[in-house]
Amino acid sequence: MIRRCRDDELAAIGAIVNAAAVVYRGVIPDDRWYEPYMSASELEGEVAAGVEFWGYEDGGALVGVMGIQPVLDVTLIRHAYVTPGTQGRGIGGSLLEALEARGSRQVLVGTWAAASWAIRFYERHGFVAVDDPATLLRRYWSIPERQIETSVVLAKPPL
Repeated sequence: MIRRCRDDELAAIGAIVNAAAVVYRGVIPDDRWYEPYMSASELEGEVAAGVEFWGYEDGGALVGVMGIQPVLDVTLIRHAYVTPGTQGRGIGGSLLEALEARGSRQVLVGTWAAASWAIRFYERHGFVAVDDPATLLRRYWSIPERQIETSVVLAKPPL
C-alpha cells in the first residue's frame, strides 16, 4: 500500500534512508559521506522545507519512502529509498509512479553522478539526463556546491 507518511514516522523514514544509503559509502566522494547519511535534524529540515514523504507499506511495515517537493515551476523527487531486504521487488517504481501521478508539472530528480544504479533506475522509468545539471541544481535545490559538482539531474518529460 502506498500512502502519505505520518509526522510520527520520521524515525522510520530516517532508518530506511540510512539503511539503504549505505551503498553510497566508497562510491560518492568521501567528503559527502556522513554517518548517519541523513541525521534526524536534517530529515526534519527537509520536511520543514516542504518535502512530503510517501511510503510503501508491506505487512504493516514501512519498507520504502520517497519525497516529493514542489519548487517554483517543477516538482522534485527527493530521498527515494527502499530497505535493502526488499529492493528489487518494484517498490521504488511503484512509489515513483504514484508520485508522478499526483501532478502535471515537469518532474526532476537529482542523484549522485557516481550512483549508476540510481541513474539506471530513473532512466528505466522514462527520465532523461539533462545537459546542464549545475544550473538546475542551483535553481531548484538547496545543496552545497560540492554536491552540485558531483551530481546529475534527470527530467521527465525530457527537457
